[in-house]
This record gives sequence, C-alpha cells and structure tokens, in this order.
Amino acid sequence: MKTNILFTLLALLLPLSVVAENYPYRSDVLWVTVPNHADWNYKTGEKATVEVQFYKYGIPQDGVTVNYELGGDMMPADAQGSVVLKNGKATVTVGTMKQPGFRDCRLSVTLDGKTYKHHIKLGFSPDKIQPYTQQPSDFKDFWDKNKAEAAKFPLKYTKELAEEYCTDKVDCYLVKLQLNSRGQAIYGYLFYPKDAKAGSCPVVLCPPGAGIKTIKEPLRHKYYAEQGCIRFEIEIHGMNPTLTDEQFKEISNAFNGRENGYLSNGLENRDNYYMKRVYLGCVRCIDLLTSLPEWDGKNVIVQGGSQGGALALITTGLDERVTACVANHPALSDMAGYKAGRAGGYPHFFRTEGMDTPDKLKTMAYYDVVNFARLIKVPTYITWGYNDDTCPPTTSYAVYNVLNCPKESLVTPINEHWTSADTEYGHLAWIKKHLK
Repeated sequence: MKTNILFTLLALLLPLSVVAENYPYRSDVLWVTVPNHADWNYKTGEKATVEVQFYKYGIPQDGVTVNYELGGDMMPADAQGSVVLKNGKATVTVGTMKQPGFRDCRLSVTLDGKTYKHHIKLGFSPDKIQPYTQQPSDFKDFWDKNKAEAAKFPLKYTKELAEEYCTDKVDCYLVKLQLNSRGQAIYGYLFYPKDAKAGSCPVVLCPPGAGIKTIKEPLRHKYYAEQGCIRFEIEIHGMNPTLTDEQFKEISNAFNGRENGYLSNGLENRDNYYMKRVYLGCVRCIDLLTSLPEWDGKNVIVQGGSQGGALALITTGLDERVTACVANHPALSDMAGYKAGRAGGYPHFFRTEGMDTPDKLKTMAYYDVVNFARLIKVPTYITWGYNDDTCPPTTSYAVYNVLNCPKESLVTPINEHWTSADTEYGHLAWIKKHLK
C-alpha cells in the first residue's frame, strides 16, 4: 500500500521558504492519514478504510482515543465512533457509498484539555457525479440579450501608470473600466511585458476571489508579463484598489454581512441580481483586452480561483472570443446541490434561512457555473482538492463532468481551499502549451 501523507492545513499554507523546517508551522502535533486506496478514489460499493496516525513532539501517541464522525461531503454526520491508537496508529472504517460522491472522515483528539481536529474526504466514483442544477430553456437567449444590451455602451476606461508595480521587465497600469451609463465600473491592474510590441501578446483576464477587498499582491503573478502575456487583474465592485485595508474592511462590514452579502443581493429576480453586472463586466474586460494594440489578435485566456475560477468559466461560456480557460476549485457551482441531499457550491446559500425559495432557486440556475460550463467549447483546465470545505470537490466534479470540450484536470486530494505556488505557475505552463 502506497502512503499518502496528509499534513494539517496550516503546515501547507506557509511560504515555501520555511518548508525546510521539520515542523514548519511549529505545531506540537502532526496528523497522518493513509487511505487504503492510494489515490483516495473508490468505486461505489467499495469499502474504504483510513489508517490514522497522530504524533506529539514527533512521538507516536499510544493509548490515545481518536474520535471520528462520518458523513457525506458537507453533510451532517451519519455515523460516529472512536478508536484507540496503538504505537501511534489505528484504522477507521469509512464504509462506502451507493451513489457517486464523497465521504468525509472527521477526526479529533483531546490531549491535556486541548482538542486537535483533522479530516479527510474520499471519493466514490466521482467521475460519475452530475449536477442537480438544470439549464433553463431560455438560458442562452437570456444572456445573449443582456450581452447585446451591455455592448451598446461604448468602451471607456482610464489608464494611469502604477509605478509601484513596475519592474525592469514589467509595466503596470491602474485601469478604471466603465461598465454602463449608470457610472458603474471595475478597477484592475494591467500588466504588460516591458516594451511590448504591437500584435505580440496573448491576453489573460484574472477575476478575483470572493469578498470586498483590495487586489492583494499585484506582482504575485508577474511571471505572466515577464513571459510575454498581458495580464489584467481585476476587482468586481467598482472600488479603487488603492484604498487602505481599513477602508475596505469598513465597507465590507457595512455591505457584506451574511444577511445582505453581495452574492445574495437581488437573488429573488434574475434581472436584478448583483452578479449580472459582474458577469457582463467580465465580458467588457475582454472588450478592453482585445482592443489593445499589443494583443496578438489570437489568444484570449481567462484564469482564476474560487469565485475567480467561477468567473473564468462563466466568461468562457459567455464569450466566444475566449480561446482557453484555467480555473481552480470554482465557486458558484451547482449551488442548489443541497436539494439533492449532498454538497452544493459556495456561497452555500442554504445555510441561511429564507434562501430556499422558488424565485431564488430559479435565479441561481441562470448564474450557476455548470450551465456556463455546458456552453464551453475551448480547451479548459481545472484544479481542485478533496479536503476543500469552501468549494467542495462534489461541486468541482459536477462542473468538470459536464464539460464537452478538450479538458484536463489536476486533482490534488490533500488540498483544502488553497493552491501551491507550483500549481499556480503550472497554469501558465498549461496556457503556453495551448496558445495558437
């Protein structure tokens, strides 16, 4: 049996520069979980077990009780029990599933009055998962009409040099892009290769993850521009990213609480939903990028993670100019999946009372990633992890399995809601292989 080592989330979130330490996150404890299938995958009907190891100060803990709960992905526990570690190890019987999906083994140990938790999700025929969400009969007509209406507004934007993000290889500009006659806009940082020539550059749109926040670390993906791409890192709320973190925090607290968050704003009506402007705004970003004289006239890529991964897939489904798509653990995917008694997509609307109404369910279908994925015809690359409780693997598979286009995936079971620097750099490598 091959061994898969599952470190706790904090260990893997630290920068790579400190990974050389034996316990890089400086915790006293370490969990190791080893499924009896090395790839964490089973066929429906197959029985799964997980060997659990628990160490404190690097010493296997003998005689310690590990409590566990078992349940479906994002579902309440349907079984529980405990095992006692012998030589630091014990085996938990996870069982099986009759229908395609994921089973979550949630672990806890209490030592000296402190409780340590961990979990591991196992897939059962995940390649057979299909979305609960169905495509409305007028889905394409609805979006075609809205795109046509939005296109009537002329392309207008301002562009000023952002010297603080320029390097010897990259030029950066702060852009304010007008979306409509109501004065709504989005901001973004536009990165060029230094001295880019006319007709020489692929363009890459990068929508953001969820939240009302500034564009963090704009130079984090500078290697796109360093290797010849024009990259547009955007926000979606029309807020200047040069505002301070404190100002963003105050605005987010005022307008983005659970009861009135932007992702639920107007959800009872498909024409008034907040994300309508966002989706159409991403198309307007493609208008901007393809208007640049430095664009190579061929390659238009959209890339993002979480909410940004959702918007990457949505923009690709909406806009035939897009030639390739890269998405990490996409949010907004099979959002009504909870109606099928299994995990639904972020933002997990059904956790809030009053969201499960016919009107809101109807609107969700017009904005769900799976319905845009059904329209995609260009090469698409998606990455996701199994232990993700923000954008659960059930929903990533629901998207991937409906794609009817050239597609590739990188499935990293150990990952929660994060990607490594190597995985993110791999996105550019994949894009470069798919340039025309």
